Amino acid sequence: MLRRSDPHQDLPFTGQIPPWPQNSGLKKQHSVEYWMMASLLYEDGEGRDMEAIRVSDPEEADAFFVPFFSSLSFNTHGHNMTDPETEVDRQLQIELLEFLRISKFWEQSGGRDHVIPMHHPNAFRFLREKVNASILVVADFGRCPKNISSLSKDVVAPYVHVGDSFIDDDSSDPFESRTTLLFFRGRTVRKAEGIVRSKLAKILRGQEGVHFEESVATGESIKASSLGMRSSKFCLNPAGDTPSSCRLFDAIVSHCIPVIVSDRIELPYEDEIDYRTFSLFFSVEEALRPGYMLKELRQIKREKWVEMWRRLKEISHHFEFQFPPKRDDAVNMIWKQVRHKLPAAKLAVHRSRRLKIPDWWEKR
Repeated sequence: MLRRSDPHQDLPFTGQIPPWPQNSGLKKQHSVEYWMMASLLYEDGEGRDMEAIRVSDPEEADAFFVPFFSSLSFNTHGHNMTDPETEVDRQLQIELLEFLRISKFWEQSGGRDHVIPMHHPNAFRFLREKVNASILVVADFGRCPKNISSLSKDVVAPYVHVGDSFIDDDSSDPFESRTTLLFFRGRTVRKAEGIVRSKLAKILRGQEGVHFEESVATGESIKASSLGMRSSKFCLNPAGDTPSSCRLFDAIVSHCIPVIVSDRIELPYEDEIDYRTFSLFFSVEEALRPGYMLKELRQIKREKWVEMWRRLKEISHHFEFQFPPKRDDAVNMIWKQVRHKLPAAKLAVHRSRRLKIPDWWEKR
């Protein structure tokens, strides 16, 4: 990877990559690894619109992308966690580690300047501790212990939205044209923090202006959800099995003001984007107070809502994954976040090489 201001290496790839399959369903939401690799394989002359470009000489690289599709591997091999085929996923992880350990560049940095996508909460689940020094690209930290992943070294990436983007959202009066106050369509029985969904269902279902519907993700239900979001002022985004869910990013590209109910959520590129300008946040305790959240939503004035809606339209391109990539789209924003992590990674590399007592800081 090089800074886009210094693109002097020839890119060896000049062909076409296979498109992400249209019928992949929810597997698409964790396909960040595909889009990151595709962006490195794309050749656009001098790389003017790219935050990262592929170089042919590893000595010139700022970072090393590990093109292992850990989320796809989990979804393909033993997705239900107990299937014997999950052994294939484990064996692939073992082989990857064997490959990395014979690389002098991995050895030189201890993997600290290597970028490894692990966007699915269960991606690389067997051997995560073996790559815990690397820059991991994650959806959140719900299933990542502190010794493996942290906000200081890793990158939070958005889900790849599964609903269609609202391209022609140009109503003369969007506030009035969106007739539903609060919209939710999805599963209500979830694990961990996601248990809040069933509690919210009891409070919100049947309330005036609220569409709260139990649904599983199929092609038709995803389309129905997109239409529902486009006709709603606010979209409810409670935690899923982990603190985050794809629903938030479907709401963003539908220009439906997200109402986020998740006490431990971390958000993509938050050093560059203030989510409060286009989202509302409620703690779980606040959201479960009968009547409280709906009262707060109803008190928001038309002018304030329109301001947030306009801001959503302004920033939604940061959440678009596409090929060819475009300036400041999702994958370029992710690479920018990786670049922000590199100084700390280089500090750790240089420091580790000279320390005689590596853990003295923790023993103070």
